Amino acid sequence: MKAMQVDETPKGATLHFAQVPQPAPGKADVLIRVYAAGVIATELQWEPTTQTKTGAKRSNAIPSHEFCGIIAAKGEDANSFKIGQEVYGMNDWYADGALAEFCLTQPSSIAPKPSTLTEEEAATVPISALTAWQGLFDRARLQPKEKILIHGGSGGVGSFAVQLAHRHGAYVIATVSTKNISLVKQLGADEVIDYKTSHFQDLVHDVDVVFDTVGGKSRDLSWSILKPRGRMVTIVSDPPSDDPRAKESFFIVEPNQKQLVEIGKLLDVGSLKTFVNAVLSLEDATKAYTNQVPNERGYGKVVITIGGDDQS
Repeated sequence: MKAMQVDETPKGATLHFAQVPQPAPGKADVLIRVYAAGVIATELQWEPTTQTKTGAKRSNAIPSHEFCGIIAAKGEDANSFKIGQEVYGMNDWYADGALAEFCLTQPSSIAPKPSTLTEEEAATVPISALTAWQGLFDRARLQPKEKILIHGGSGGVGSFAVQLAHRHGAYVIATVSTKNISLVKQLGADEVIDYKTSHFQDLVHDVDVVFDTVGGKSRDLSWSILKPRGRMVTIVSDPPSDDPRAKESFFIVEPNQKQLVEIGKLLDVGSLKTFVNAVLSLEDATKAYTNQVPNERGYGKVVITIGGDDQS
C-alpha cells in the first residue's frame, strides 16, 4: 500500500513516500481504508514517532493518528462495526498512523462518521474535539458560569474548546490573531484578545480555568491570572518549563468512543462546527509538516486525502 514514512536526518525529521505491506487485523482490531487524515504539524518530533513504548529507536513511522474511512476488514472479536461502514476516529500514538491507504485501530477508538460532514471535515475532528472535550470536562471540570481563557481559540483544538465551553454556559475569553477575531466571536467567545496587539495578562484576571494550546510564555504567564483555586490545562509539553505546575497540568488525549458519538451528534445538528484549513494529497503531505501549505484559510486543520481506485 501507499504510505508516507518518517525519516530522521541531521536536519530533523522529514517524510518520504513508500510502498509498504498492508497491515492485517488481529483478533480485536479493525482495518480502516483511510480516505482522509488530519495533520498535527509537530508530530514528527514527538516521542511516539521517534521511539517505541519501550524506549527503543523507532524507524519509518507512519504519522497522523486521526482519520475518516471505512471498515475494510476486522478481527473475529471486533463485532461492533460492519464491513464497509463509514467511521471516524483515531489510533494509538505508537502504532502506524493514517498517512497510508490502510491503518489499524480498535473498535473502542472509532465511531460512525457524522453524516453531515465530508470525509475531509470528519478527519479534522477526532483528536481535536476529544482533546477539547477531555481538557474542559474530564480534566478542568469546567462548570457553567465559570470564566475560562482559551489560548489559540482559532486552532484545531481551540475552536472546539471555545464552542464546547460556550455551550456549557461558561464565560469564554479567547486569544487569537487579528484575522480570526470575527470567527471566534461567532463560535461563542464572549471576549476575544488579539495576541498580536495586546497582552492578555494585562486584560484578564481571576479566571477559573486556562485552557492552553500554545505553551511557552502564554502558558507561563497564565498562572498569575488564575483564581486561587483556578485550574490550568495544557496540551503543549514544549518548550519545557521550570514550573512543576506545567507538568502537572499537561495531558494527552485518549480514544473514547462514547465521546466521539456525542461529538458526532452535536456536529450533525449544527451545534458544533469544524473547519478544514487546507487539503493536500498524500504525495504532497510533506508540505503540511514544513509550513509550505498553499491556500490556507488560516484556521482549522490541514487534511491529507488518500487516493485510491476504490475510494468513494
